[in-house]
Amino acid sequence: MTAPDPVRAGRARNGAAAAILVLEGIATLFVPRGIAQDGEGLTGGRLTYLLVLAAVLVLAAGVQRRERGVLIGTALQVPLLLTGLLNNVMWFVAGAFVLIWLYLLQVRKELLGSPFGTPRAQVPDDGDGGPAPTP
Repeated sequence: MTAPDPVRAGRARNGAAAAILVLEGIATLFVPRGIAQDGEGLTGGRLTYLLVLAAVLVLAAGVQRRERGVLIGTALQVPLLLTGLLNNVMWFVAGAFVLIWLYLLQVRKELLGSPFGTPRAQVPDDGDGGPAPTP
């Protein structure tokens, strides 16, 4: 199944992906509070990792409309999931975000034919198998 208007479907999916990345960035900012209360505590390296990851996730939300935006967002799911090494609760939180991201990729594949790549506008069809003539 493909969308009747792939460009519009791609834009809607890009908006959803951008929203998920922003939410992931916000959730990452809550991790230092949990880390500070257990184990070694909040070290400078851990804090830097989390702040940089949160900033990169929010910045990646801004590039979702670009050709490589989906690929960048997909790659950022790995460091997000690795925050579980810092705080055990993040295995569940980041895991939920990764599952949502995979669902968005599946929806994109169903609507556009590919989970990655740029959506292309469909050429109007006049019923004879070739493109419709332009007026």
